[in-house]
Amino acid sequence: MATTRAALTDQDIRMLVKGATPDERALAAHKLCRTIDRAELDEDQRTLADEILRVMAGDAAELVRRALAVTLRNSPVLPPDIANKLARDVESVSLPIISFSPVFSDADLAEIVRLGGPMRQMAVAKRPRLSSKVTALLVEQGSEEMVATICANDNARMSETALQKALNRFSTSEKVLTAVAYRTSLPLAVTERLIDMVGDQLRDYILDHHALSAERTLELILGAKERATIDLVDQAGRAADAKGFAAHLNSVKRLTPSLLLRALAHGHMSFFEWGVAELAGVPHHRTWLMIHDAGDLGLKAICERAGLPPRLFPALRAGVDAFHAMDYDGRPGDRERFQEHMIQRFLTSSTAMSREDTDYLLARVDRLGEQAQGAAAAG
Repeated sequence: MATTRAALTDQDIRMLVKGATPDERALAAHKLCRTIDRAELDEDQRTLADEILRVMAGDAAELVRRALAVTLRNSPVLPPDIANKLARDVESVSLPIISFSPVFSDADLAEIVRLGGPMRQMAVAKRPRLSSKVTALLVEQGSEEMVATICANDNARMSETALQKALNRFSTSEKVLTAVAYRTSLPLAVTERLIDMVGDQLRDYILDHHALSAERTLELILGAKERATIDLVDQAGRAADAKGFAAHLNSVKRLTPSLLLRALAHGHMSFFEWGVAELAGVPHHRTWLMIHDAGDLGLKAICERAGLPPRLFPALRAGVDAFHAMDYDGRPGDRERFQEHMIQRFLTSSTAMSREDTDYLLARVDRLGEQAQGAAAAG
């Protein structure tokens, strides 16, 4: 073994076998492993080198076996039988080999997953390269943490079946759903299923980074906008501090004419008053008097001062008049019926609203009608 001996003395080899302390043998093991990994060996020399590695793998000292595992964890020259022996060793020895060694077959890794325990399974999940066969097994048998890890490993090939299985097993796990969403690429069917399982922030990421059908993309964008609008209008109606809420919305550029129109359509008059006052820069008591003026001049003047589009004035006039003309009737569903009447007055009193606002109000009428029918049936 001339090439190897050129770098190691007889004393090094004797130290490996007969060193007085584990530290001495571990140092010799490290030096010899580096040489074996780098040297160009013929067939006889390679056979001899493999036997030396087997001596190291059988050393009673954990420190020596760890030196072997760490030094050759990325090496293609480590014999598979030695790699599998080290994989069954204590974790300080096994984990470096399991995590990185390129000499394991899929069958070897599958065996480690089946019998190795959580730490070894996690080491497999983090490997720099994994076949779809092994990832499928990990998804089938792994814990939530492990499945999240394998899904987050973009170097691991994952079939559509395995991804669907991960979603089936951990449909409520934020870790798993996030890991799947952040994969570099996803099958279309997985993306379109995932989009219905996650929150708005993660849904936005998916829309930005993964392919969806054109129909689904449009549906999601419109649906998200509709949800955001409804949530904001409802929040406006529930706000205990209407003045503060209106000021906040104005500071973040969300106190829009459309929002005020929709709030009025829902019967949230207090918020409408404070919103107009905020935009106009006029005290609330003066704004109240101008909004509720029986004639057109007061409302028109304050809306102009607030910068509301003239096209909305007929609808706003109709809303204020409807608010004064109607009252809750005290029966189940009275709020829904009140809002439905308000919106219908809007729609029949103005043709100047945008198509978006008109569509919103029409959709709201439909929902309120369904709610009222449901309440009547329940009663």
